[in-house]
Amino acid sequence: MAETWDGSKNGKWYQSGGGESDQLLSFEKLDRASPDLWPEQIPGVSEYAAEKLPSSRTNSPPKWMADLENDDINLLQEFGSLTTSQLMEKVRGLQNIAYQLGLDEAREMTRGKFLQVLQKPKKAS
Repeated sequence: MAETWDGSKNGKWYQSGGGESDQLLSFEKLDRASPDLWPEQIPGVSEYAAEKLPSSRTNSPPKWMADLENDDINLLQEFGSLTTSQLMEKVRGLQNIAYQLGLDEAREMTRGKFLQVLQKPKKAS
């Protein structure tokens, strides 16, 4: 058996059964409201954290979602619902499409070169 501190202000030691879960248990409450006990080490961090914490957020969408259309949001939700293996399969499919597109582009550029599509017109003298 191990003795464990309960962490309260009027704390006391108590006997635990000695299991791993008892050894990792902590009832300590840290009150960070006092600037004397917890001074801000880096100025501005508290304001930044207040902006980023979920409790301070409103129901407005994030800035990066402002330009997204409904189709884009649906696609993001679809990707978010995939398992890791399904997502990897989707990425492989996109890589294959990109590779095929590159081959098609190279073939069309070669064709354009032979047909002299991209040459500048010769000036008449």
